[in-house]
Order: sequence, then structure tokens, then C-alpha cells
Amino acid sequence: MSRPWRFVVTGLTGQVVQSLAVRSSQCEDVQIVAIGRPDFDLANAETIARSIETARPDLIVSAAAYTAVDQAESNESDAFAVNAEGPAVVARVAKTLDVPVVHLSTDYVFDGSKAGPYVESDPVAPLGVYGRSKLLGEQLVASSQENHAILRTAWVYSPFGKNFLRTMLRAAETRPELSVVDDQVGNPTSALDIADAILTVGRNLLGSNDLALRGIFHLTGRGAATWAEFAEEIFRVSKTLGGPFAKINRISTHEYPTPAQRPANSQLSCEHIAEHHGVVLPNWKISTGDVVGRLTR
Repeated sequence: MSRPWRFVVTGLTGQVVQSLAVRSSQCEDVQIVAIGRPDFDLANAETIARSIETARPDLIVSAAAYTAVDQAESNESDAFAVNAEGPAVVARVAKTLDVPVVHLSTDYVFDGSKAGPYVESDPVAPLGVYGRSKLLGEQLVASSQENHAILRTAWVYSPFGKNFLRTMLRAAETRPELSVVDDQVGNPTSALDIADAILTVGRNLLGSNDLALRGIFHLTGRGAATWAEFAEEIFRVSKTLGGPFAKINRISTHEYPTPAQRPANSQLSCEHIAEHHGVVLPNWKISTGDVVGRLTR
């Protein structure tokens, strides 16, 4: 067969890039090439172009981001540099090299006031700096490179890095009870599943010029939960595997104040990506069990 496609991924330590490394090891047609600091820095335009060009991509996965939601409230310039200006440069380089770009975005572009799952065409209204920076990133990527797929995801967890699932398991090692918010609802999404989806979307973009494969798509695990329900499922699985567990005390958002306001409803409808890319992620409980199992083993 011909050489594998080179998917150049921004970031070295993020949940998605590590998950892509795991998933791509099982396929022969895609090679993951991760680029990151100090050679690649989203806050330094010169390093962006040089690093991407050197990596010789067939497709770029724009995964690196400023993800400290609360910290962004007091570091607005950094958040916008990394989440908006940097991805714009990435997209312009992709345009120059004539390669597609897959850009990761977030449920935080919505304010959470809708009663049901958000579709791609729903009005955006981010509540904080993080959401505004990611929204501008979407807009700049789309205007810089027409050959793009923007994937909005939510509540990302994995065996890697810092995330809610790993935080819960770690806390349960020393605390028999934990208080978790129960009035925010969303779709817990495994980064391993996101990686599978990116591989499929990337292949589709490289294999067809169909405009229906381009644009904004929602990508989350199937089924919804509150943070408290998510935590209870994590501990249910962990307990059966002999891992740490704790009792969950359900609390309201106002009992756990944070610098950044979170959407009360983060549910995303994923019918659009299913129809055009054939991507349907597993139910969140199945993937939660997989990740807890990996960590327990």
C-alpha cells in the first residue's frame, strides 16, 4: 500500500493527542505526528508555521488549547492568544499547504439556556472568557481555511491528563464522601472515542471534496448525565473492579461557586456528524467503564 497519511496534531500532552497515539497504533493508513512546545507554540506565530511545514502534514488536527476555564477569567489575553489567534494561524498554514484542518471546539460556545440538546445552527452565546475565545477560534479557522471540520465536544475524560474522571478516582482514595454538582447536564465524552472520530473524519476529508463533510459538527458520547450521575457511575464501575469509590452528595451549582459560569445544559445533538461522516460514539456509560477499567488495570 502507499504510505500512511500524516495527521499532524497540535499539542504533546493533551487527552486527545495521547488518545490519537493509542488509536492510530491499531491502523496502518494513518500516522500521528504530534508537535508542541517549545518548537510549536500557539502564542508564537513563527513557530506555528515552521513546525507544521517541517512535519509535512496531509491533514492538521488542531487540538491544543487553553483549557483552564476558571483561570481564563483572569487571563483573557492568554486564552484568546491560544484559543483564537493561534488556531487562526494554524488554519492559514493549512490553507497555504492545501491540507484540511480538523479543529476541536467546545459546548461552552452555548449559554446552556436551551431545554434540549443543541444543534449546530443554534445561536451561540458563551458565558465566559473560555467560551468566547473558543468561539472566536471557530470563526477564525472557518474564515481562514474552507477545507475544515470543526468538532464541538464536551465533558472530555480519558486515562490521560487532568480530567473529571481521574480527579474523582484520586479523591476517593482519601475521602469516603464527595460533593458533586447535580444541576448541570451534559454528555460525558471519552477522548479515546474522540480520537476514533477524528480518524474517521480525517479520512473522509482526504477522500472526498463533498462540502457536506465540511463545517461544524457536534461530537459527544451518547446519553446525558449530571456531574453527580457521572461520578456515581465512575464509582460504581471502580467498586466492582476493586478500585476506589466514594459516596456522592448531590449539590447545586450555587453551593460550588467558581470564577467562570458553566452552562446548565451542555447537551449536544450529534445527528449531523452521524449523517454525513457516519460517526456515532458509544453510550457514555460504556466508555466510562472502559476508561475506569484501563486505569484500574
